[in-house]
Amino acid sequence: VKRRNAINAPLFSETVDTIDRLNPYARIIVDEAMRRGIHVQVIDAEGGYFRLSHGGRGVICRESLSELTSAVAMSRCADKRVTTRLLRQAGLQVPAQMLAADTASNEAFLREQGAIVVKPVDSEQGKGISVNLTAIEEVETAVEAAARFDERVLLEQYCAGQDLRIVVINHQVVAAAVRRPATVEGDGQSTIAELIDKQSRRRAAATGGESRIPVD
Repeated sequence: VKRRNAINAPLFSETVDTIDRLNPYARIIVDEAMRRGIHVQVIDAEGGYFRLSHGGRGVICRESLSELTSAVAMSRCADKRVTTRLLRQAGLQVPAQMLAADTASNEAFLREQGAIVVKPVDSEQGKGISVNLTAIEEVETAVEAAARFDERVLLEQYCAGQDLRIVVINHQVVAAAVRRPATVEGDGQSTIAELIDKQSRRRAAATGGESRIPVD
């Protein structure tokens, strides 16, 4: 057991080294909980599980999720087709979609949209996603790549513009972030591959290995 001497700081049942093994998503929650005097117990650092306790109440979390998140909510987020239908029903404009099928059907959808996005139906952190595809050869290659993460692959209308991630709490927008593609700047000596590797290692170090620049 390790004790913190700061005013209003909590006791917690795991050492700082164990808490440091949590990934960045869990650490954001844990660090803020500790700052607010909430008791933190790491249950499984590798899996991202921890318990928050305060005033006789407790809740188990996994990374940024808690046991208060319902299975229905999770299923709505896990299937991008369901997510899109719910957003459309709420009055938002959403891109056209279809499940990847045979080459002829995929090509017909591509001709109709002009440019498309290929993504697994259920994935996260941009895994298996290819953007702004305009040739059927690109689409077929992207479908194979996406199928490594989910056998169900989605073709979606490509909409040019900023890639936003918006956080809504209690029906209020509280934060937004713009996602931008990784870039490197030449130094007159390093190759592009070396610059990418250096940038990728910096990202990995800053995010506990969660963020790297993929090289294809």
